[in-house]
Amino acid sequence: MSEKENPINRREFLKTAGAAAVATSAVLSACNSNEQQQSYKTTIPEPPTDKMTYRTNPKTGDKISLLGFGMMRLPIEGGGSGRENPDSPIDQDMVNKQVDYAIGHGVNLFDTSPAYCQGRSEKSTGIALHRYPRDKYFVSTKLSNFNPATWSLESGKEMFNNSLKELQIDYVDFLLLHAIGGTSERPNAQGINEQLDSKQTLYARYIDNGLLDWLVGQQKQGKIKNLGFSYHGDIKMFDLLLQWHDEGKYHWDFVLIELNYLDWKHASEINPRNTNAEYLYTELEKRGIPSLIMEPLLGGRLAKVPDFIFKKMKSRDPEHSIASWAMRYAGSPKGVLSVLSGMTYLENVKDNINTYAPLKPVSEEEKQFLEEVADDIVGLNTIPCNDCKYCMPCPYGIDIPAIFVHYNKCINEGNMAQSSQHPEYEKQRRAFLVGYDRSVPRLRQASHCVGCHQCEWHCPQKIKIAEELQKVDKYVEALKQGKL
Repeated sequence: MSEKENPINRREFLKTAGAAAVATSAVLSACNSNEQQQSYKTTIPEPPTDKMTYRTNPKTGDKISLLGFGMMRLPIEGGGSGRENPDSPIDQDMVNKQVDYAIGHGVNLFDTSPAYCQGRSEKSTGIALHRYPRDKYFVSTKLSNFNPATWSLESGKEMFNNSLKELQIDYVDFLLLHAIGGTSERPNAQGINEQLDSKQTLYARYIDNGLLDWLVGQQKQGKIKNLGFSYHGDIKMFDLLLQWHDEGKYHWDFVLIELNYLDWKHASEINPRNTNAEYLYTELEKRGIPSLIMEPLLGGRLAKVPDFIFKKMKSRDPEHSIASWAMRYAGSPKGVLSVLSGMTYLENVKDNINTYAPLKPVSEEEKQFLEEVADDIVGLNTIPCNDCKYCMPCPYGIDIPAIFVHYNKCINEGNMAQSSQHPEYEKQRRAFLVGYDRSVPRLRQASHCVGCHQCEWHCPQKIKIAEELQKVDKYVEALKQGKL
């Protein structure tokens, strides 16, 4: 379809999207067991078109679909995701079909960013949505000025106006200050990079240059309907922005937070630099600020759980997907306006729609069950990598996400050799080393890390990447030399 085609009606797109749903097949992660793969391949029931759960935006009265379509993992030509294959062209026809299917089943919120899919997400999203009347959908995008070269007021204005152009819209329904709480670095007068803490970074990106005040002005002019921020990192910055809200300095119409059954109580336990979702949500709830939710599946980790957890969850609910547990959990709190899920395949879209059309909130008994599942996952001591690839590209060519994915996979599958005295030592040793070489080319393995730490500034999970790479490399060398 070209972007100049007329808007299509409900009957026409249902006919097209329904056929696409039958034809599309999932690409499965290698870390799933055969049992999990077979479970995923099971035909997903066709969701109803008129049962989507909606939440009311308290500011505008708009009915927002509880499922929001995250446009950060768009499909590419030949299969796969633009996040994993940034050089491959976006499959616009498939994006259009998925958007058609989502809208036809009640989804009306689409979330993007100038940073997603190597800067291609907004344009692709705009092409897909522009075929519909503007009052049929809501758009969420971000002021993603991570690069110090974009920290001027003029650069911020240019980024915002370019978002309007790429999305083919005159106003943004939800505009976010992107990734508040992160740190950064920038060159000083001598050209040497200086490290900025989270507050210095916040002020440099949005305050000192007058950009936030300009955005407030754009809101008054109607070009921004709802103004908020997404939070990653230093809790002091989250608290500071809420303090501004309490004082009337700035008003937040919503906040995007990470919430799932693992992060509800264990985020800080997994990584001391993260904040438990229970605190984030509660602080927003008591102020009446709606929450948008990101990472309900933790980058897919909660859809591809270790085999023993998979069996436990399937025995409890054999009819629904593992992912549906996490999606239900994220959508159950009453202060949640919408749950954003990055969806590459039509199966993902269908499964999530089934979960929210309508939502069956998790019961207290189910919450207790998921807390037990979370305890099991935390006990595995995996690296808290969501495979978001914000750390890439590494200047030294290291494939950081692939290394962490393989390491976590082996933990989840029980292929981590702990001692040469273990009866399955040789089997575990071979599984790890052979899988490592297959998953990560040798010149891109952890042994080539020089400890420059550049990747760590971009990690939303605040992982000490250099330390983790060193840990993986030491483990690999111990396996190679038989010194465990």
